[in-house]
Amino acid sequence: MPQVIFLPHTEICPEGAVIQADPGDNLIEIALKNNIEIEHACELSCACTTCHVIIREGFGSLEESDELEDDLLDKAWGLEPDSRLSCQVEVGDQDLVVEIPKYTINQVSEAKI
Repeated sequence: MPQVIFLPHTEICPEGAVIQADPGDNLIEIALKNNIEIEHACELSCACTTCHVIIREGFGSLEESDELEDDLLDKAWGLEPDSRLSCQVEVGDQDLVVEIPKYTINQVSEAKI
């Protein structure tokens, strides 16, 4: 059974977390079920970049991203070669180490400032 290891994030997951997962589990759903409140402005419909994460380990065990996800990722803050939208990631058969970026681009929450 693979583990999903969330690296510490100052606001969302200050101490980090290690969560048991099953292959096929959706990454953001795992996070949300474990009180890791990754932003998800489009309600997991692959229409924004607010759930952007960086897969630090285990990236090769994931299914490849599709064209829509790639197009959205091009707009994400802090894009890296191992970036994914967590709403589109299904856990494979290997452990994942996940970093939640410091910032996100969310026009709705930015408008409230």
